[in-house]
Amino acid sequence: MINVIVCMKQVPDPEAPPSAFKVDTEAKKVVVGSGVPPVMNPFDENALEAALKIKDTVLAHITVICAGNNLSLPVLRRALAVGADDLILLQDNLFTNLDSFSTARILSAAIRKVGHFSIILTGRQASDTDAGMVGFGIAEILAIPVISLARKISIIDNRLIVEQVLSDGYHVSESNIPALMTVGGEMDSLRAATLKALLEAKKKPVLTWHINDIGFAQSDLKIPNIMKIFAPQPKGEVCKFITADSEEQAGINLAHELIQAKLY
Repeated sequence: MINVIVCMKQVPDPEAPPSAFKVDTEAKKVVVGSGVPPVMNPFDENALEAALKIKDTVLAHITVICAGNNLSLPVLRRALAVGADDLILLQDNLFTNLDSFSTARILSAAIRKVGHFSIILTGRQASDTDAGMVGFGIAEILAIPVISLARKISIIDNRLIVEQVLSDGYHVSESNIPALMTVGGEMDSLRAATLKALLEAKKKPVLTWHINDIGFAQSDLKIPNIMKIFAPQPKGEVCKFITADSEEQAGINLAHELIQAKLY
């Protein structure tokens, strides 16, 4: 049995319009409008799809762990509907606005409490912070190998064969089990859940653990010290249309504009 753990984060919908987000410079935070729904982090959805692909080929058990506060069960139960076996919520008022290392620590503590694991999968980064550090932190804390940007994962003779994305192609890496892999958009999108599966997911039990359940104290958690936050304001024209009587002249005019702007 291959035990796969997928670390999932709930985020504000990244497809929401920019007008739905406001920067509060005094409070040093981004305020999300009430009309923006919570969703699974898109890269974590890719990680869950990677786990499901493993389960399609070998006997596997998938546990999804999500940490935060005010977590939305209907959103996260979708993981059960598409094929995950267990869903664990690390939910506590203290699990808000943590730094990447604290997040990695509480996820690692939960993974240790789950017990046996063969593979840990995380998204390459979260859409709300784009930090991309939690997966590496978990691997460091658990002292296991990590392979970043996996686009294909195979298990042969109890070893991992991973196609790792490069800027100009991919590299094949091999690792012992257990290991952690980060997954990006190069992996397929998360498969759709059927209506029947969504209804059945509502009946499945969900574990909820608080800070004391995983052996943590408030003093173990750190919040980032944000020095300044602001929304950059565009200078000058955001967009300029180049016009001409012919395509050839439009190209010449465009070249002149780029040279004048010192962009060419």
